[in-house]
Amino acid sequence: MSMDLQTVVELPKALPPMAHGRKMLLMGSCFAENMGRLMAESKFDIDVNPFGILYNPLSIAAALTDIVSGRRYVEGDLFFYRDLWHSPMHHGDFSAPLPAEALERINGRIGQAHSVLPRLDWLMITFGTAYVYERRETGRVVANCHKLPDSCFLRRLLSPDEAVEVYASLLPTLFALAPDLKVLFTVSPVRHIRDGLHANQVSKATLLLAVDRLQRLFPERTFYFPSYEIQLDELRDYRFYADDMLHPSPLAVRYLWERFSDTFFSDETRAVVAEVGEITRGLAHRPFHPESEAYQRFLGQIVLKMERLNGKYPYLDFQKEKESCRIRLKP
Repeated sequence: MSMDLQTVVELPKALPPMAHGRKMLLMGSCFAENMGRLMAESKFDIDVNPFGILYNPLSIAAALTDIVSGRRYVEGDLFFYRDLWHSPMHHGDFSAPLPAEALERINGRIGQAHSVLPRLDWLMITFGTAYVYERRETGRVVANCHKLPDSCFLRRLLSPDEAVEVYASLLPTLFALAPDLKVLFTVSPVRHIRDGLHANQVSKATLLLAVDRLQRLFPERTFYFPSYEIQLDELRDYRFYADDMLHPSPLAVRYLWERFSDTFFSDETRAVVAEVGEITRGLAHRPFHPESEAYQRFLGQIVLKMERLNGKYPYLDFQKEKESCRIRLKP
């Protein structure tokens, strides 16, 4: 008699597929970053977090609103603190010593996302927390506090109704601009325990309730992937967490990627992902004798693999990989 030693989370069935050549935008917290990195490595046509990592539903919605309008930030939208210019709507990766430098980064990424919006096929939104920080001076929710003193902010928990109201207004606008758009919601498996584990559970429950309501409002265009449930139930052992015991470990990220692939990728797409992975691993190999005839033949085989894949799927971008091979191959 076999024993079931794991609670397996049921994956959603018959969802629209994600495929190479389709444009995708991923926004939100670390799960979006992790899946985005793996999808980019697998040659999907994606843009990941044009505002940097965002955690709460209101900040993600505000960022999407800026993308829809093609907003251009100006110096008055920034503030100076600890030798850098920051945007309260952006991650610290956009901060810079000069305002012009920060604005160039900010407006470049918004412009890029705005230009592809009408052709967007998938938008994946990952909610991390239902707690928001409001700037006391303005009452506005910020996406990033940039290490300003706690006294500058009011921290509070959103209600599910607040999140639902914002997206119930935003999603029809997105659907009107992008006729083929489908929205995938996920809740980040990263635990936010500033106020304790109970507060984290209350926050995650708020996000789950909001997503459930939105799926009921837009049943044909919105979907849900249970990354949070998979981490908690299928990967409940602490070996699946990083050293901080809060973030998924690299092994857990790979497992989530496999479950994600099982949900959204066709057999053909999985085959392309596998072939791209072979090319990537081949180029990552560092031989003892790079000038040897055997290694030169090996590089030539990698080039042939890329050319064969490009012949079948011309939208796959192997420019960097081909340049790497060109540098390593002997004239």
